[in-house]
Amino acid sequence: MSLQVEKKEHNMALLTIEASAEEFEKAIEQAYRKQKGSISIPGFRKGKVPRQIIERMYGKGVFYDEAANNLIPDAYAKELDAAENLEVVSQPKIEVTQAEAGKLFIFTAEVALKPEVTLGQYKGVEVPKAETEVTDEDVEGRLKAEQEKNGRNVDVTDRPVEDGDNIKLDFEGFIDGVAFEGGKGTDYPLSIGSGSFIPGFEEQLVGVEIGKETEVKVKFPEDYHAEELKGKDASFMCVVKSISKRELPELDDEFASEVSEFDTLEAFKDDLRKKIADEKASDAKRERENSAVDKVIENAQMDIPDPMVDTQVRQMMDEFAQRLSSQGLSMDQYMQFTGATQETLAAQTRPDALKRIQSRLVLEAVADAENIEISDERVNEEIAKMAESYNMEADKLKELIGESEKNSMKKDIAVQDALTLISDAAVEA
Repeated sequence: MSLQVEKKEHNMALLTIEASAEEFEKAIEQAYRKQKGSISIPGFRKGKVPRQIIERMYGKGVFYDEAANNLIPDAYAKELDAAENLEVVSQPKIEVTQAEAGKLFIFTAEVALKPEVTLGQYKGVEVPKAETEVTDEDVEGRLKAEQEKNGRNVDVTDRPVEDGDNIKLDFEGFIDGVAFEGGKGTDYPLSIGSGSFIPGFEEQLVGVEIGKETEVKVKFPEDYHAEELKGKDASFMCVVKSISKRELPELDDEFASEVSEFDTLEAFKDDLRKKIADEKASDAKRERENSAVDKVIENAQMDIPDPMVDTQVRQMMDEFAQRLSSQGLSMDQYMQFTGATQETLAAQTRPDALKRIQSRLVLEAVADAENIEISDERVNEEIAKMAESYNMEADKLKELIGESEKNSMKKDIAVQDALTLISDAAVEA
């Protein structure tokens, strides 16, 4: 096999890969053996038709497509592994340029190459000052959230609906006296004042008694998601089935002892203050790092090819699909619920994909510029942390991790060290 590289603009390249006539013949024979069982020719048992007969009946190239599919992946991977200073960062766009028995098999692969980065200033970049002071309002807000979490719903039967109540509602919607699809609900849970219904709907239920039918008149917003309802006047016949209100516990020492390890409310508030301070410090660190990376990207020069971004977009969408799956939701269901499409999701993901690429590239460049090298001992420390989180023995996990994975870990750790370096050196504006 042989590889020729023609570099093009914007870090694109055309790879021309040649396989020998013998390798192509072997791939043709493999294709024949795979497909012969599905080919029927009168006078021959199924699966026993000689290759020459099939080629005579259907043409010499009958197995070429399958042979190419067999040959290309291995040939492409083998040539890339052997190539020096050639880092491909996109899926290849393959085109077969010569496929004929007895001749070289030739195909091209259009790919994106990893861009070179020219760093500008990366030490001492200006970043905004992050707010880390914990206020009394922060503590009271967290205490209020804890109070809400520990509240309970109490049924109400002696009064009509009030703002802030939780109700169960039967309703049916009409436009010009005709019921419309999706406008009916039974025992629908609604929190009055939540703003989850059409503007003006919830307010008209305040003062309504349980069991009494009430007409609610609203106008659908012009930007409503259902095209057929945009801007339309509608009336809903509603019946409140039940009312409940949220009853909150008193904020006192007893409350503190029930929801925490502390005996007094003051001790609990002190602990909340410490936790908020830790969270704000962590947030400030992350904001400082992100701002420093943004500045380094702004000061750097790099030409990122579109196919590299396309590949990153696909990877991020796959990650999103996996997160949905862990929640019991498929990508198709998500798109159905939200009205999104693969195209709109890809477009929304693209800016973040570009930012992820830029961040990685500049941090790798900083690691190179600073000669950051990661020792085997450092990798072993990381493996030990991983083993602890997986509840495994470090030596056993180490046996499962190959050299390529260890090299990848070294690169990731070096990138993290580069991030720490530029963040620590940043100057607050």
